[in-house]
This record gives sequence, C-alpha cells and structure tokens, in this order.
Amino acid sequence: MDLKFSVAARIAKPVGDVFEAVVNPERLSSYFTTGGAKGRMESGATVIWDFHDFPGAFPVKVDEVVADKRIRLHWAAADDGPEGQPAEPHDTTVTMVFEQLDDGRTLVTVSEEGWRETPKGLKASYGNCEGWTGMLLALKVWLEHGIKLRQGLYI
Repeated sequence: MDLKFSVAARIAKPVGDVFEAVVNPERLSSYFTTGGAKGRMESGATVIWDFHDFPGAFPVKVDEVVADKRIRLHWAAADDGPEGQPAEPHDTTVTMVFEQLDDGRTLVTVSEEGWRETPKGLKASYGNCEGWTGMLLALKVWLEHGIKLRQGLYI
C-alpha cells in the first residue's frame, strides 16, 4: 500500500491572490500557522512554520515554487521504521497545485506522500490529510470572508 493522498478546494479568488496567500508568511500566519510563519516560500528556501495548537516550530524545506502554478516542499514524517523500530528520520513530499478556473475561481490541490508503510505511518498520513483539508478550508474562508477559521479550533 502506497501511503499518499490528495485533497482539493475551489476558492472564489484569482489564482494570484490564492498563491500569494500561501507563499507570503504574513498571509499564511493570518489563517494557518497560528504561531507564525517565517520566510517566504521560494525555491531552495527553508522556512519555519509554528502552530500554537500543535506546539513546536519546525522547518519546511521548499524544493520548487512556480508562481501561480505549483509549490513542492518536504518536511519531517511522523512515522517509524519496520515493525515499530526507530528509523532514520525522513521527509514526506507535499505538492500544491494552483489552477485558474474559467469561472474565476482557483482550484487548489494538495498532495502528500512518502510515509513508511507501518501503522504509525498510516496514522501520520491520516493526520496530515486532516491538516491539509483544514488548511484549505481556512484559506477559503479567510480569502473569501475574512474569517480566521482555525482560531480556537483545536485548543
């Protein structure tokens, strides 16, 4: 079983606005990284994301940014080695694709892959799927209505 997923949302804003809300740390901090984001997402950069509701700032390694089209990043996987044994740290890969739709909305698809095929890997993939779904919902309501959906949601 290959542990991976994709989630998507349509946001009633032009692709440039949606893309900027993700790569710009001030904007990302407004609706998603409740403890703040440091560093603009650019190819080759390492940025820091922090969440008050999931304590601990952590690095996000940005592999590729294609303006208004795609972001690919890597971050630490929360899984283990074969048969529950400690394993060498490794990263999962997250790919965000931005597509301008004919009706003026933007389709954002977030995919993640790379967990080990263990019970802990499966659990970690489900948790991240939930997290990215929440991120897309928070992005949508913040851009469309100015509401900070994530504020107080988890704590």
